[in-house]
Amino acid sequence: MTFSAWISAHYEEKGPVAWLAFFLELIAAITLFFLMLLTCADVFGRYFLDNAVDGTTELTEMGIAILVFAEMPVITWRGGHVVVDILDKMLGNTLIKALGLFSALLMSTSLYFLAVRIFELATRSLKRGEVTEYLQMPVGYIVEYIAIMSWATAALMISYGIYRLLFLSRD
Repeated sequence: MTFSAWISAHYEEKGPVAWLAFFLELIAAITLFFLMLLTCADVFGRYFLDNAVDGTTELTEMGIAILVFAEMPVITWRGGHVVVDILDKMLGNTLIKALGLFSALLMSTSLYFLAVRIFELATRSLKRGEVTEYLQMPVGYIVEYIAIMSWATAALMISYGIYRLLFLSRD
């Protein structure tokens, strides 16, 4: 089986979105594996060598940011967020689609403007030379990553809203 066939078999998305989902999930998986190794090394060092890994807290915080924001666009495109559909049986299908499209537009707009503000904070952080306390790593690059992934999530949210709500039939 070729790699492309494997992607097609294991991802419901088609075309470039499947490759994007695979790439983002690969980043998340590598990050999670790194966090597991870091935690094991820290615990082993702390209990058996009386010396913990320096900067574990900072590396864990950055790893969790990378993990969460790598998965956010994929979860958004797949519609994996929690949805409460208490009134769906009482409201018509057209109204449900309109409300779904409105919520997708509202969420993507909110994420876009939030990402703009986050990017401004990242630029300010890089300009000021802010670094982490122990490892002296620049904070601005992680914050820029969060902003870029928030923009990607906003774009996928609006495309999700249009594609899923208008072109796919409801079950």
